[in-house]
Amino acid sequence: MSASLAPSTSNAAVAYLHPAAADAPALFEPDTANPYLARAVALRDIFERDAIERDRAGGKPLAQIQLLKENDLLHLLLPREHGGQGEPWSTALRITRTFSQVDGSLGHLFGYHHSSLLSPRLRKEPGKTAELWRRSVQGNWFWGNTANSFSRSLFGRQEGEWFVLDGYRPFTSGSHVADFLSVAWEDPQTGERRFAALPSDREGIVVEDDWNGIGQRQTGSGRVSYHGVRVHQGEVLGAPAPLNPAGAPAEAWRTVTPLQQQSVLLNVFVGTAQGALRAARAYTLHKSRPWVHSGVARHTDDPWVQRQYGELYVKTRAATALADRALAALDHVAAQGEALTHAQRGEAAVAIAAANVLAGQVALEVTSEIFEVMGARSAVRPEGLDRFWRNARIHTLHNPAEYKTRNVGRWFVSDTVPEPGTFQ
Repeated sequence: MSASLAPSTSNAAVAYLHPAAADAPALFEPDTANPYLARAVALRDIFERDAIERDRAGGKPLAQIQLLKENDLLHLLLPREHGGQGEPWSTALRITRTFSQVDGSLGHLFGYHHSSLLSPRLRKEPGKTAELWRRSVQGNWFWGNTANSFSRSLFGRQEGEWFVLDGYRPFTSGSHVADFLSVAWEDPQTGERRFAALPSDREGIVVEDDWNGIGQRQTGSGRVSYHGVRVHQGEVLGAPAPLNPAGAPAEAWRTVTPLQQQSVLLNVFVGTAQGALRAARAYTLHKSRPWVHSGVARHTDDPWVQRQYGELYVKTRAATALADRALAALDHVAAQGEALTHAQRGEAAVAIAAANVLAGQVALEVTSEIFEVMGARSAVRPEGLDRFWRNARIHTLHNPAEYKTRNVGRWFVSDTVPEPGTFQ
């Protein structure tokens, strides 16, 4: 573990930096018996120090990414034989949730890094995958994504043993701080899709770093442009994939990426709700004043305040429980490997969709309603409490709950699991 975490995580320091944790140490805390989760909690309290300022500034959380590297958190999910720690997906996603309690951007980046890092395995290139993973561990790489499945805006023409890429990809989370990028492009004539993994400093790659959303301000989810980028045939992962697959579905294990990505999203939602409630509680205990007509001397003695917090806590606990169930479902799917059946995959998709729906709803509700019980003085920029709502609001827009709710309802009345797709 990096020396950079000591002495900044002494009990006194944590209590000062995170009054909510000091007042209620068990409030949405992960099980720190797992050493990686213990590191995540310590890092969370470091990240909180300047979370408000970084949210305002946007840009690159370079120092925070460096701390992830120094604390050996980037290769948790890789097999031990390739230099990783062999942890299950649930470990990485609980860390995603923990970081999101103070900084949804870092939770987002951390979760999506793992999805990009694991993606080469799906291309049936075990030799190339093993080599990429070995080099990633050796170089302690952080991975970003430029493989947007909806944008038909990056094309590659073949020139002998090379592909030459021109165009762009939008919504490239993590690209602005990435050492390596997962990339997908289309053939301009056939529409067939190819995949590769490239160093982010490859000549011709321009990370625009132009993300300007109202929330998730440091995710770098803008555009990456490709200008004559050369990709050798030896770097290409797998056979070309048709633009519109038809006939028998692919092997179930090759369709798990959406489940992983949806799990990242829902744990960002849950962590955001948890963090907003922790921060609101701390504010109420230390700063809120009773309403003039409440008839109480302390704000916390107001029955209205108590009921409102009770409702928000119950809803957040429910969302957390459903998210934990979804973690178990994803771990079970991942443990099956290539033996995974479509039925098993479908059951996990329902569990993850259900958790996603509730997590998003609760995150939006909690991050908005906390202001009602904190009071007018809480809604000022120096407090930075609006970042929780902005993060939840923009992230849920990229993940409409309506279609997940329909999938769950269709399964409930007809026992039909969702077909594998980009968002399910």
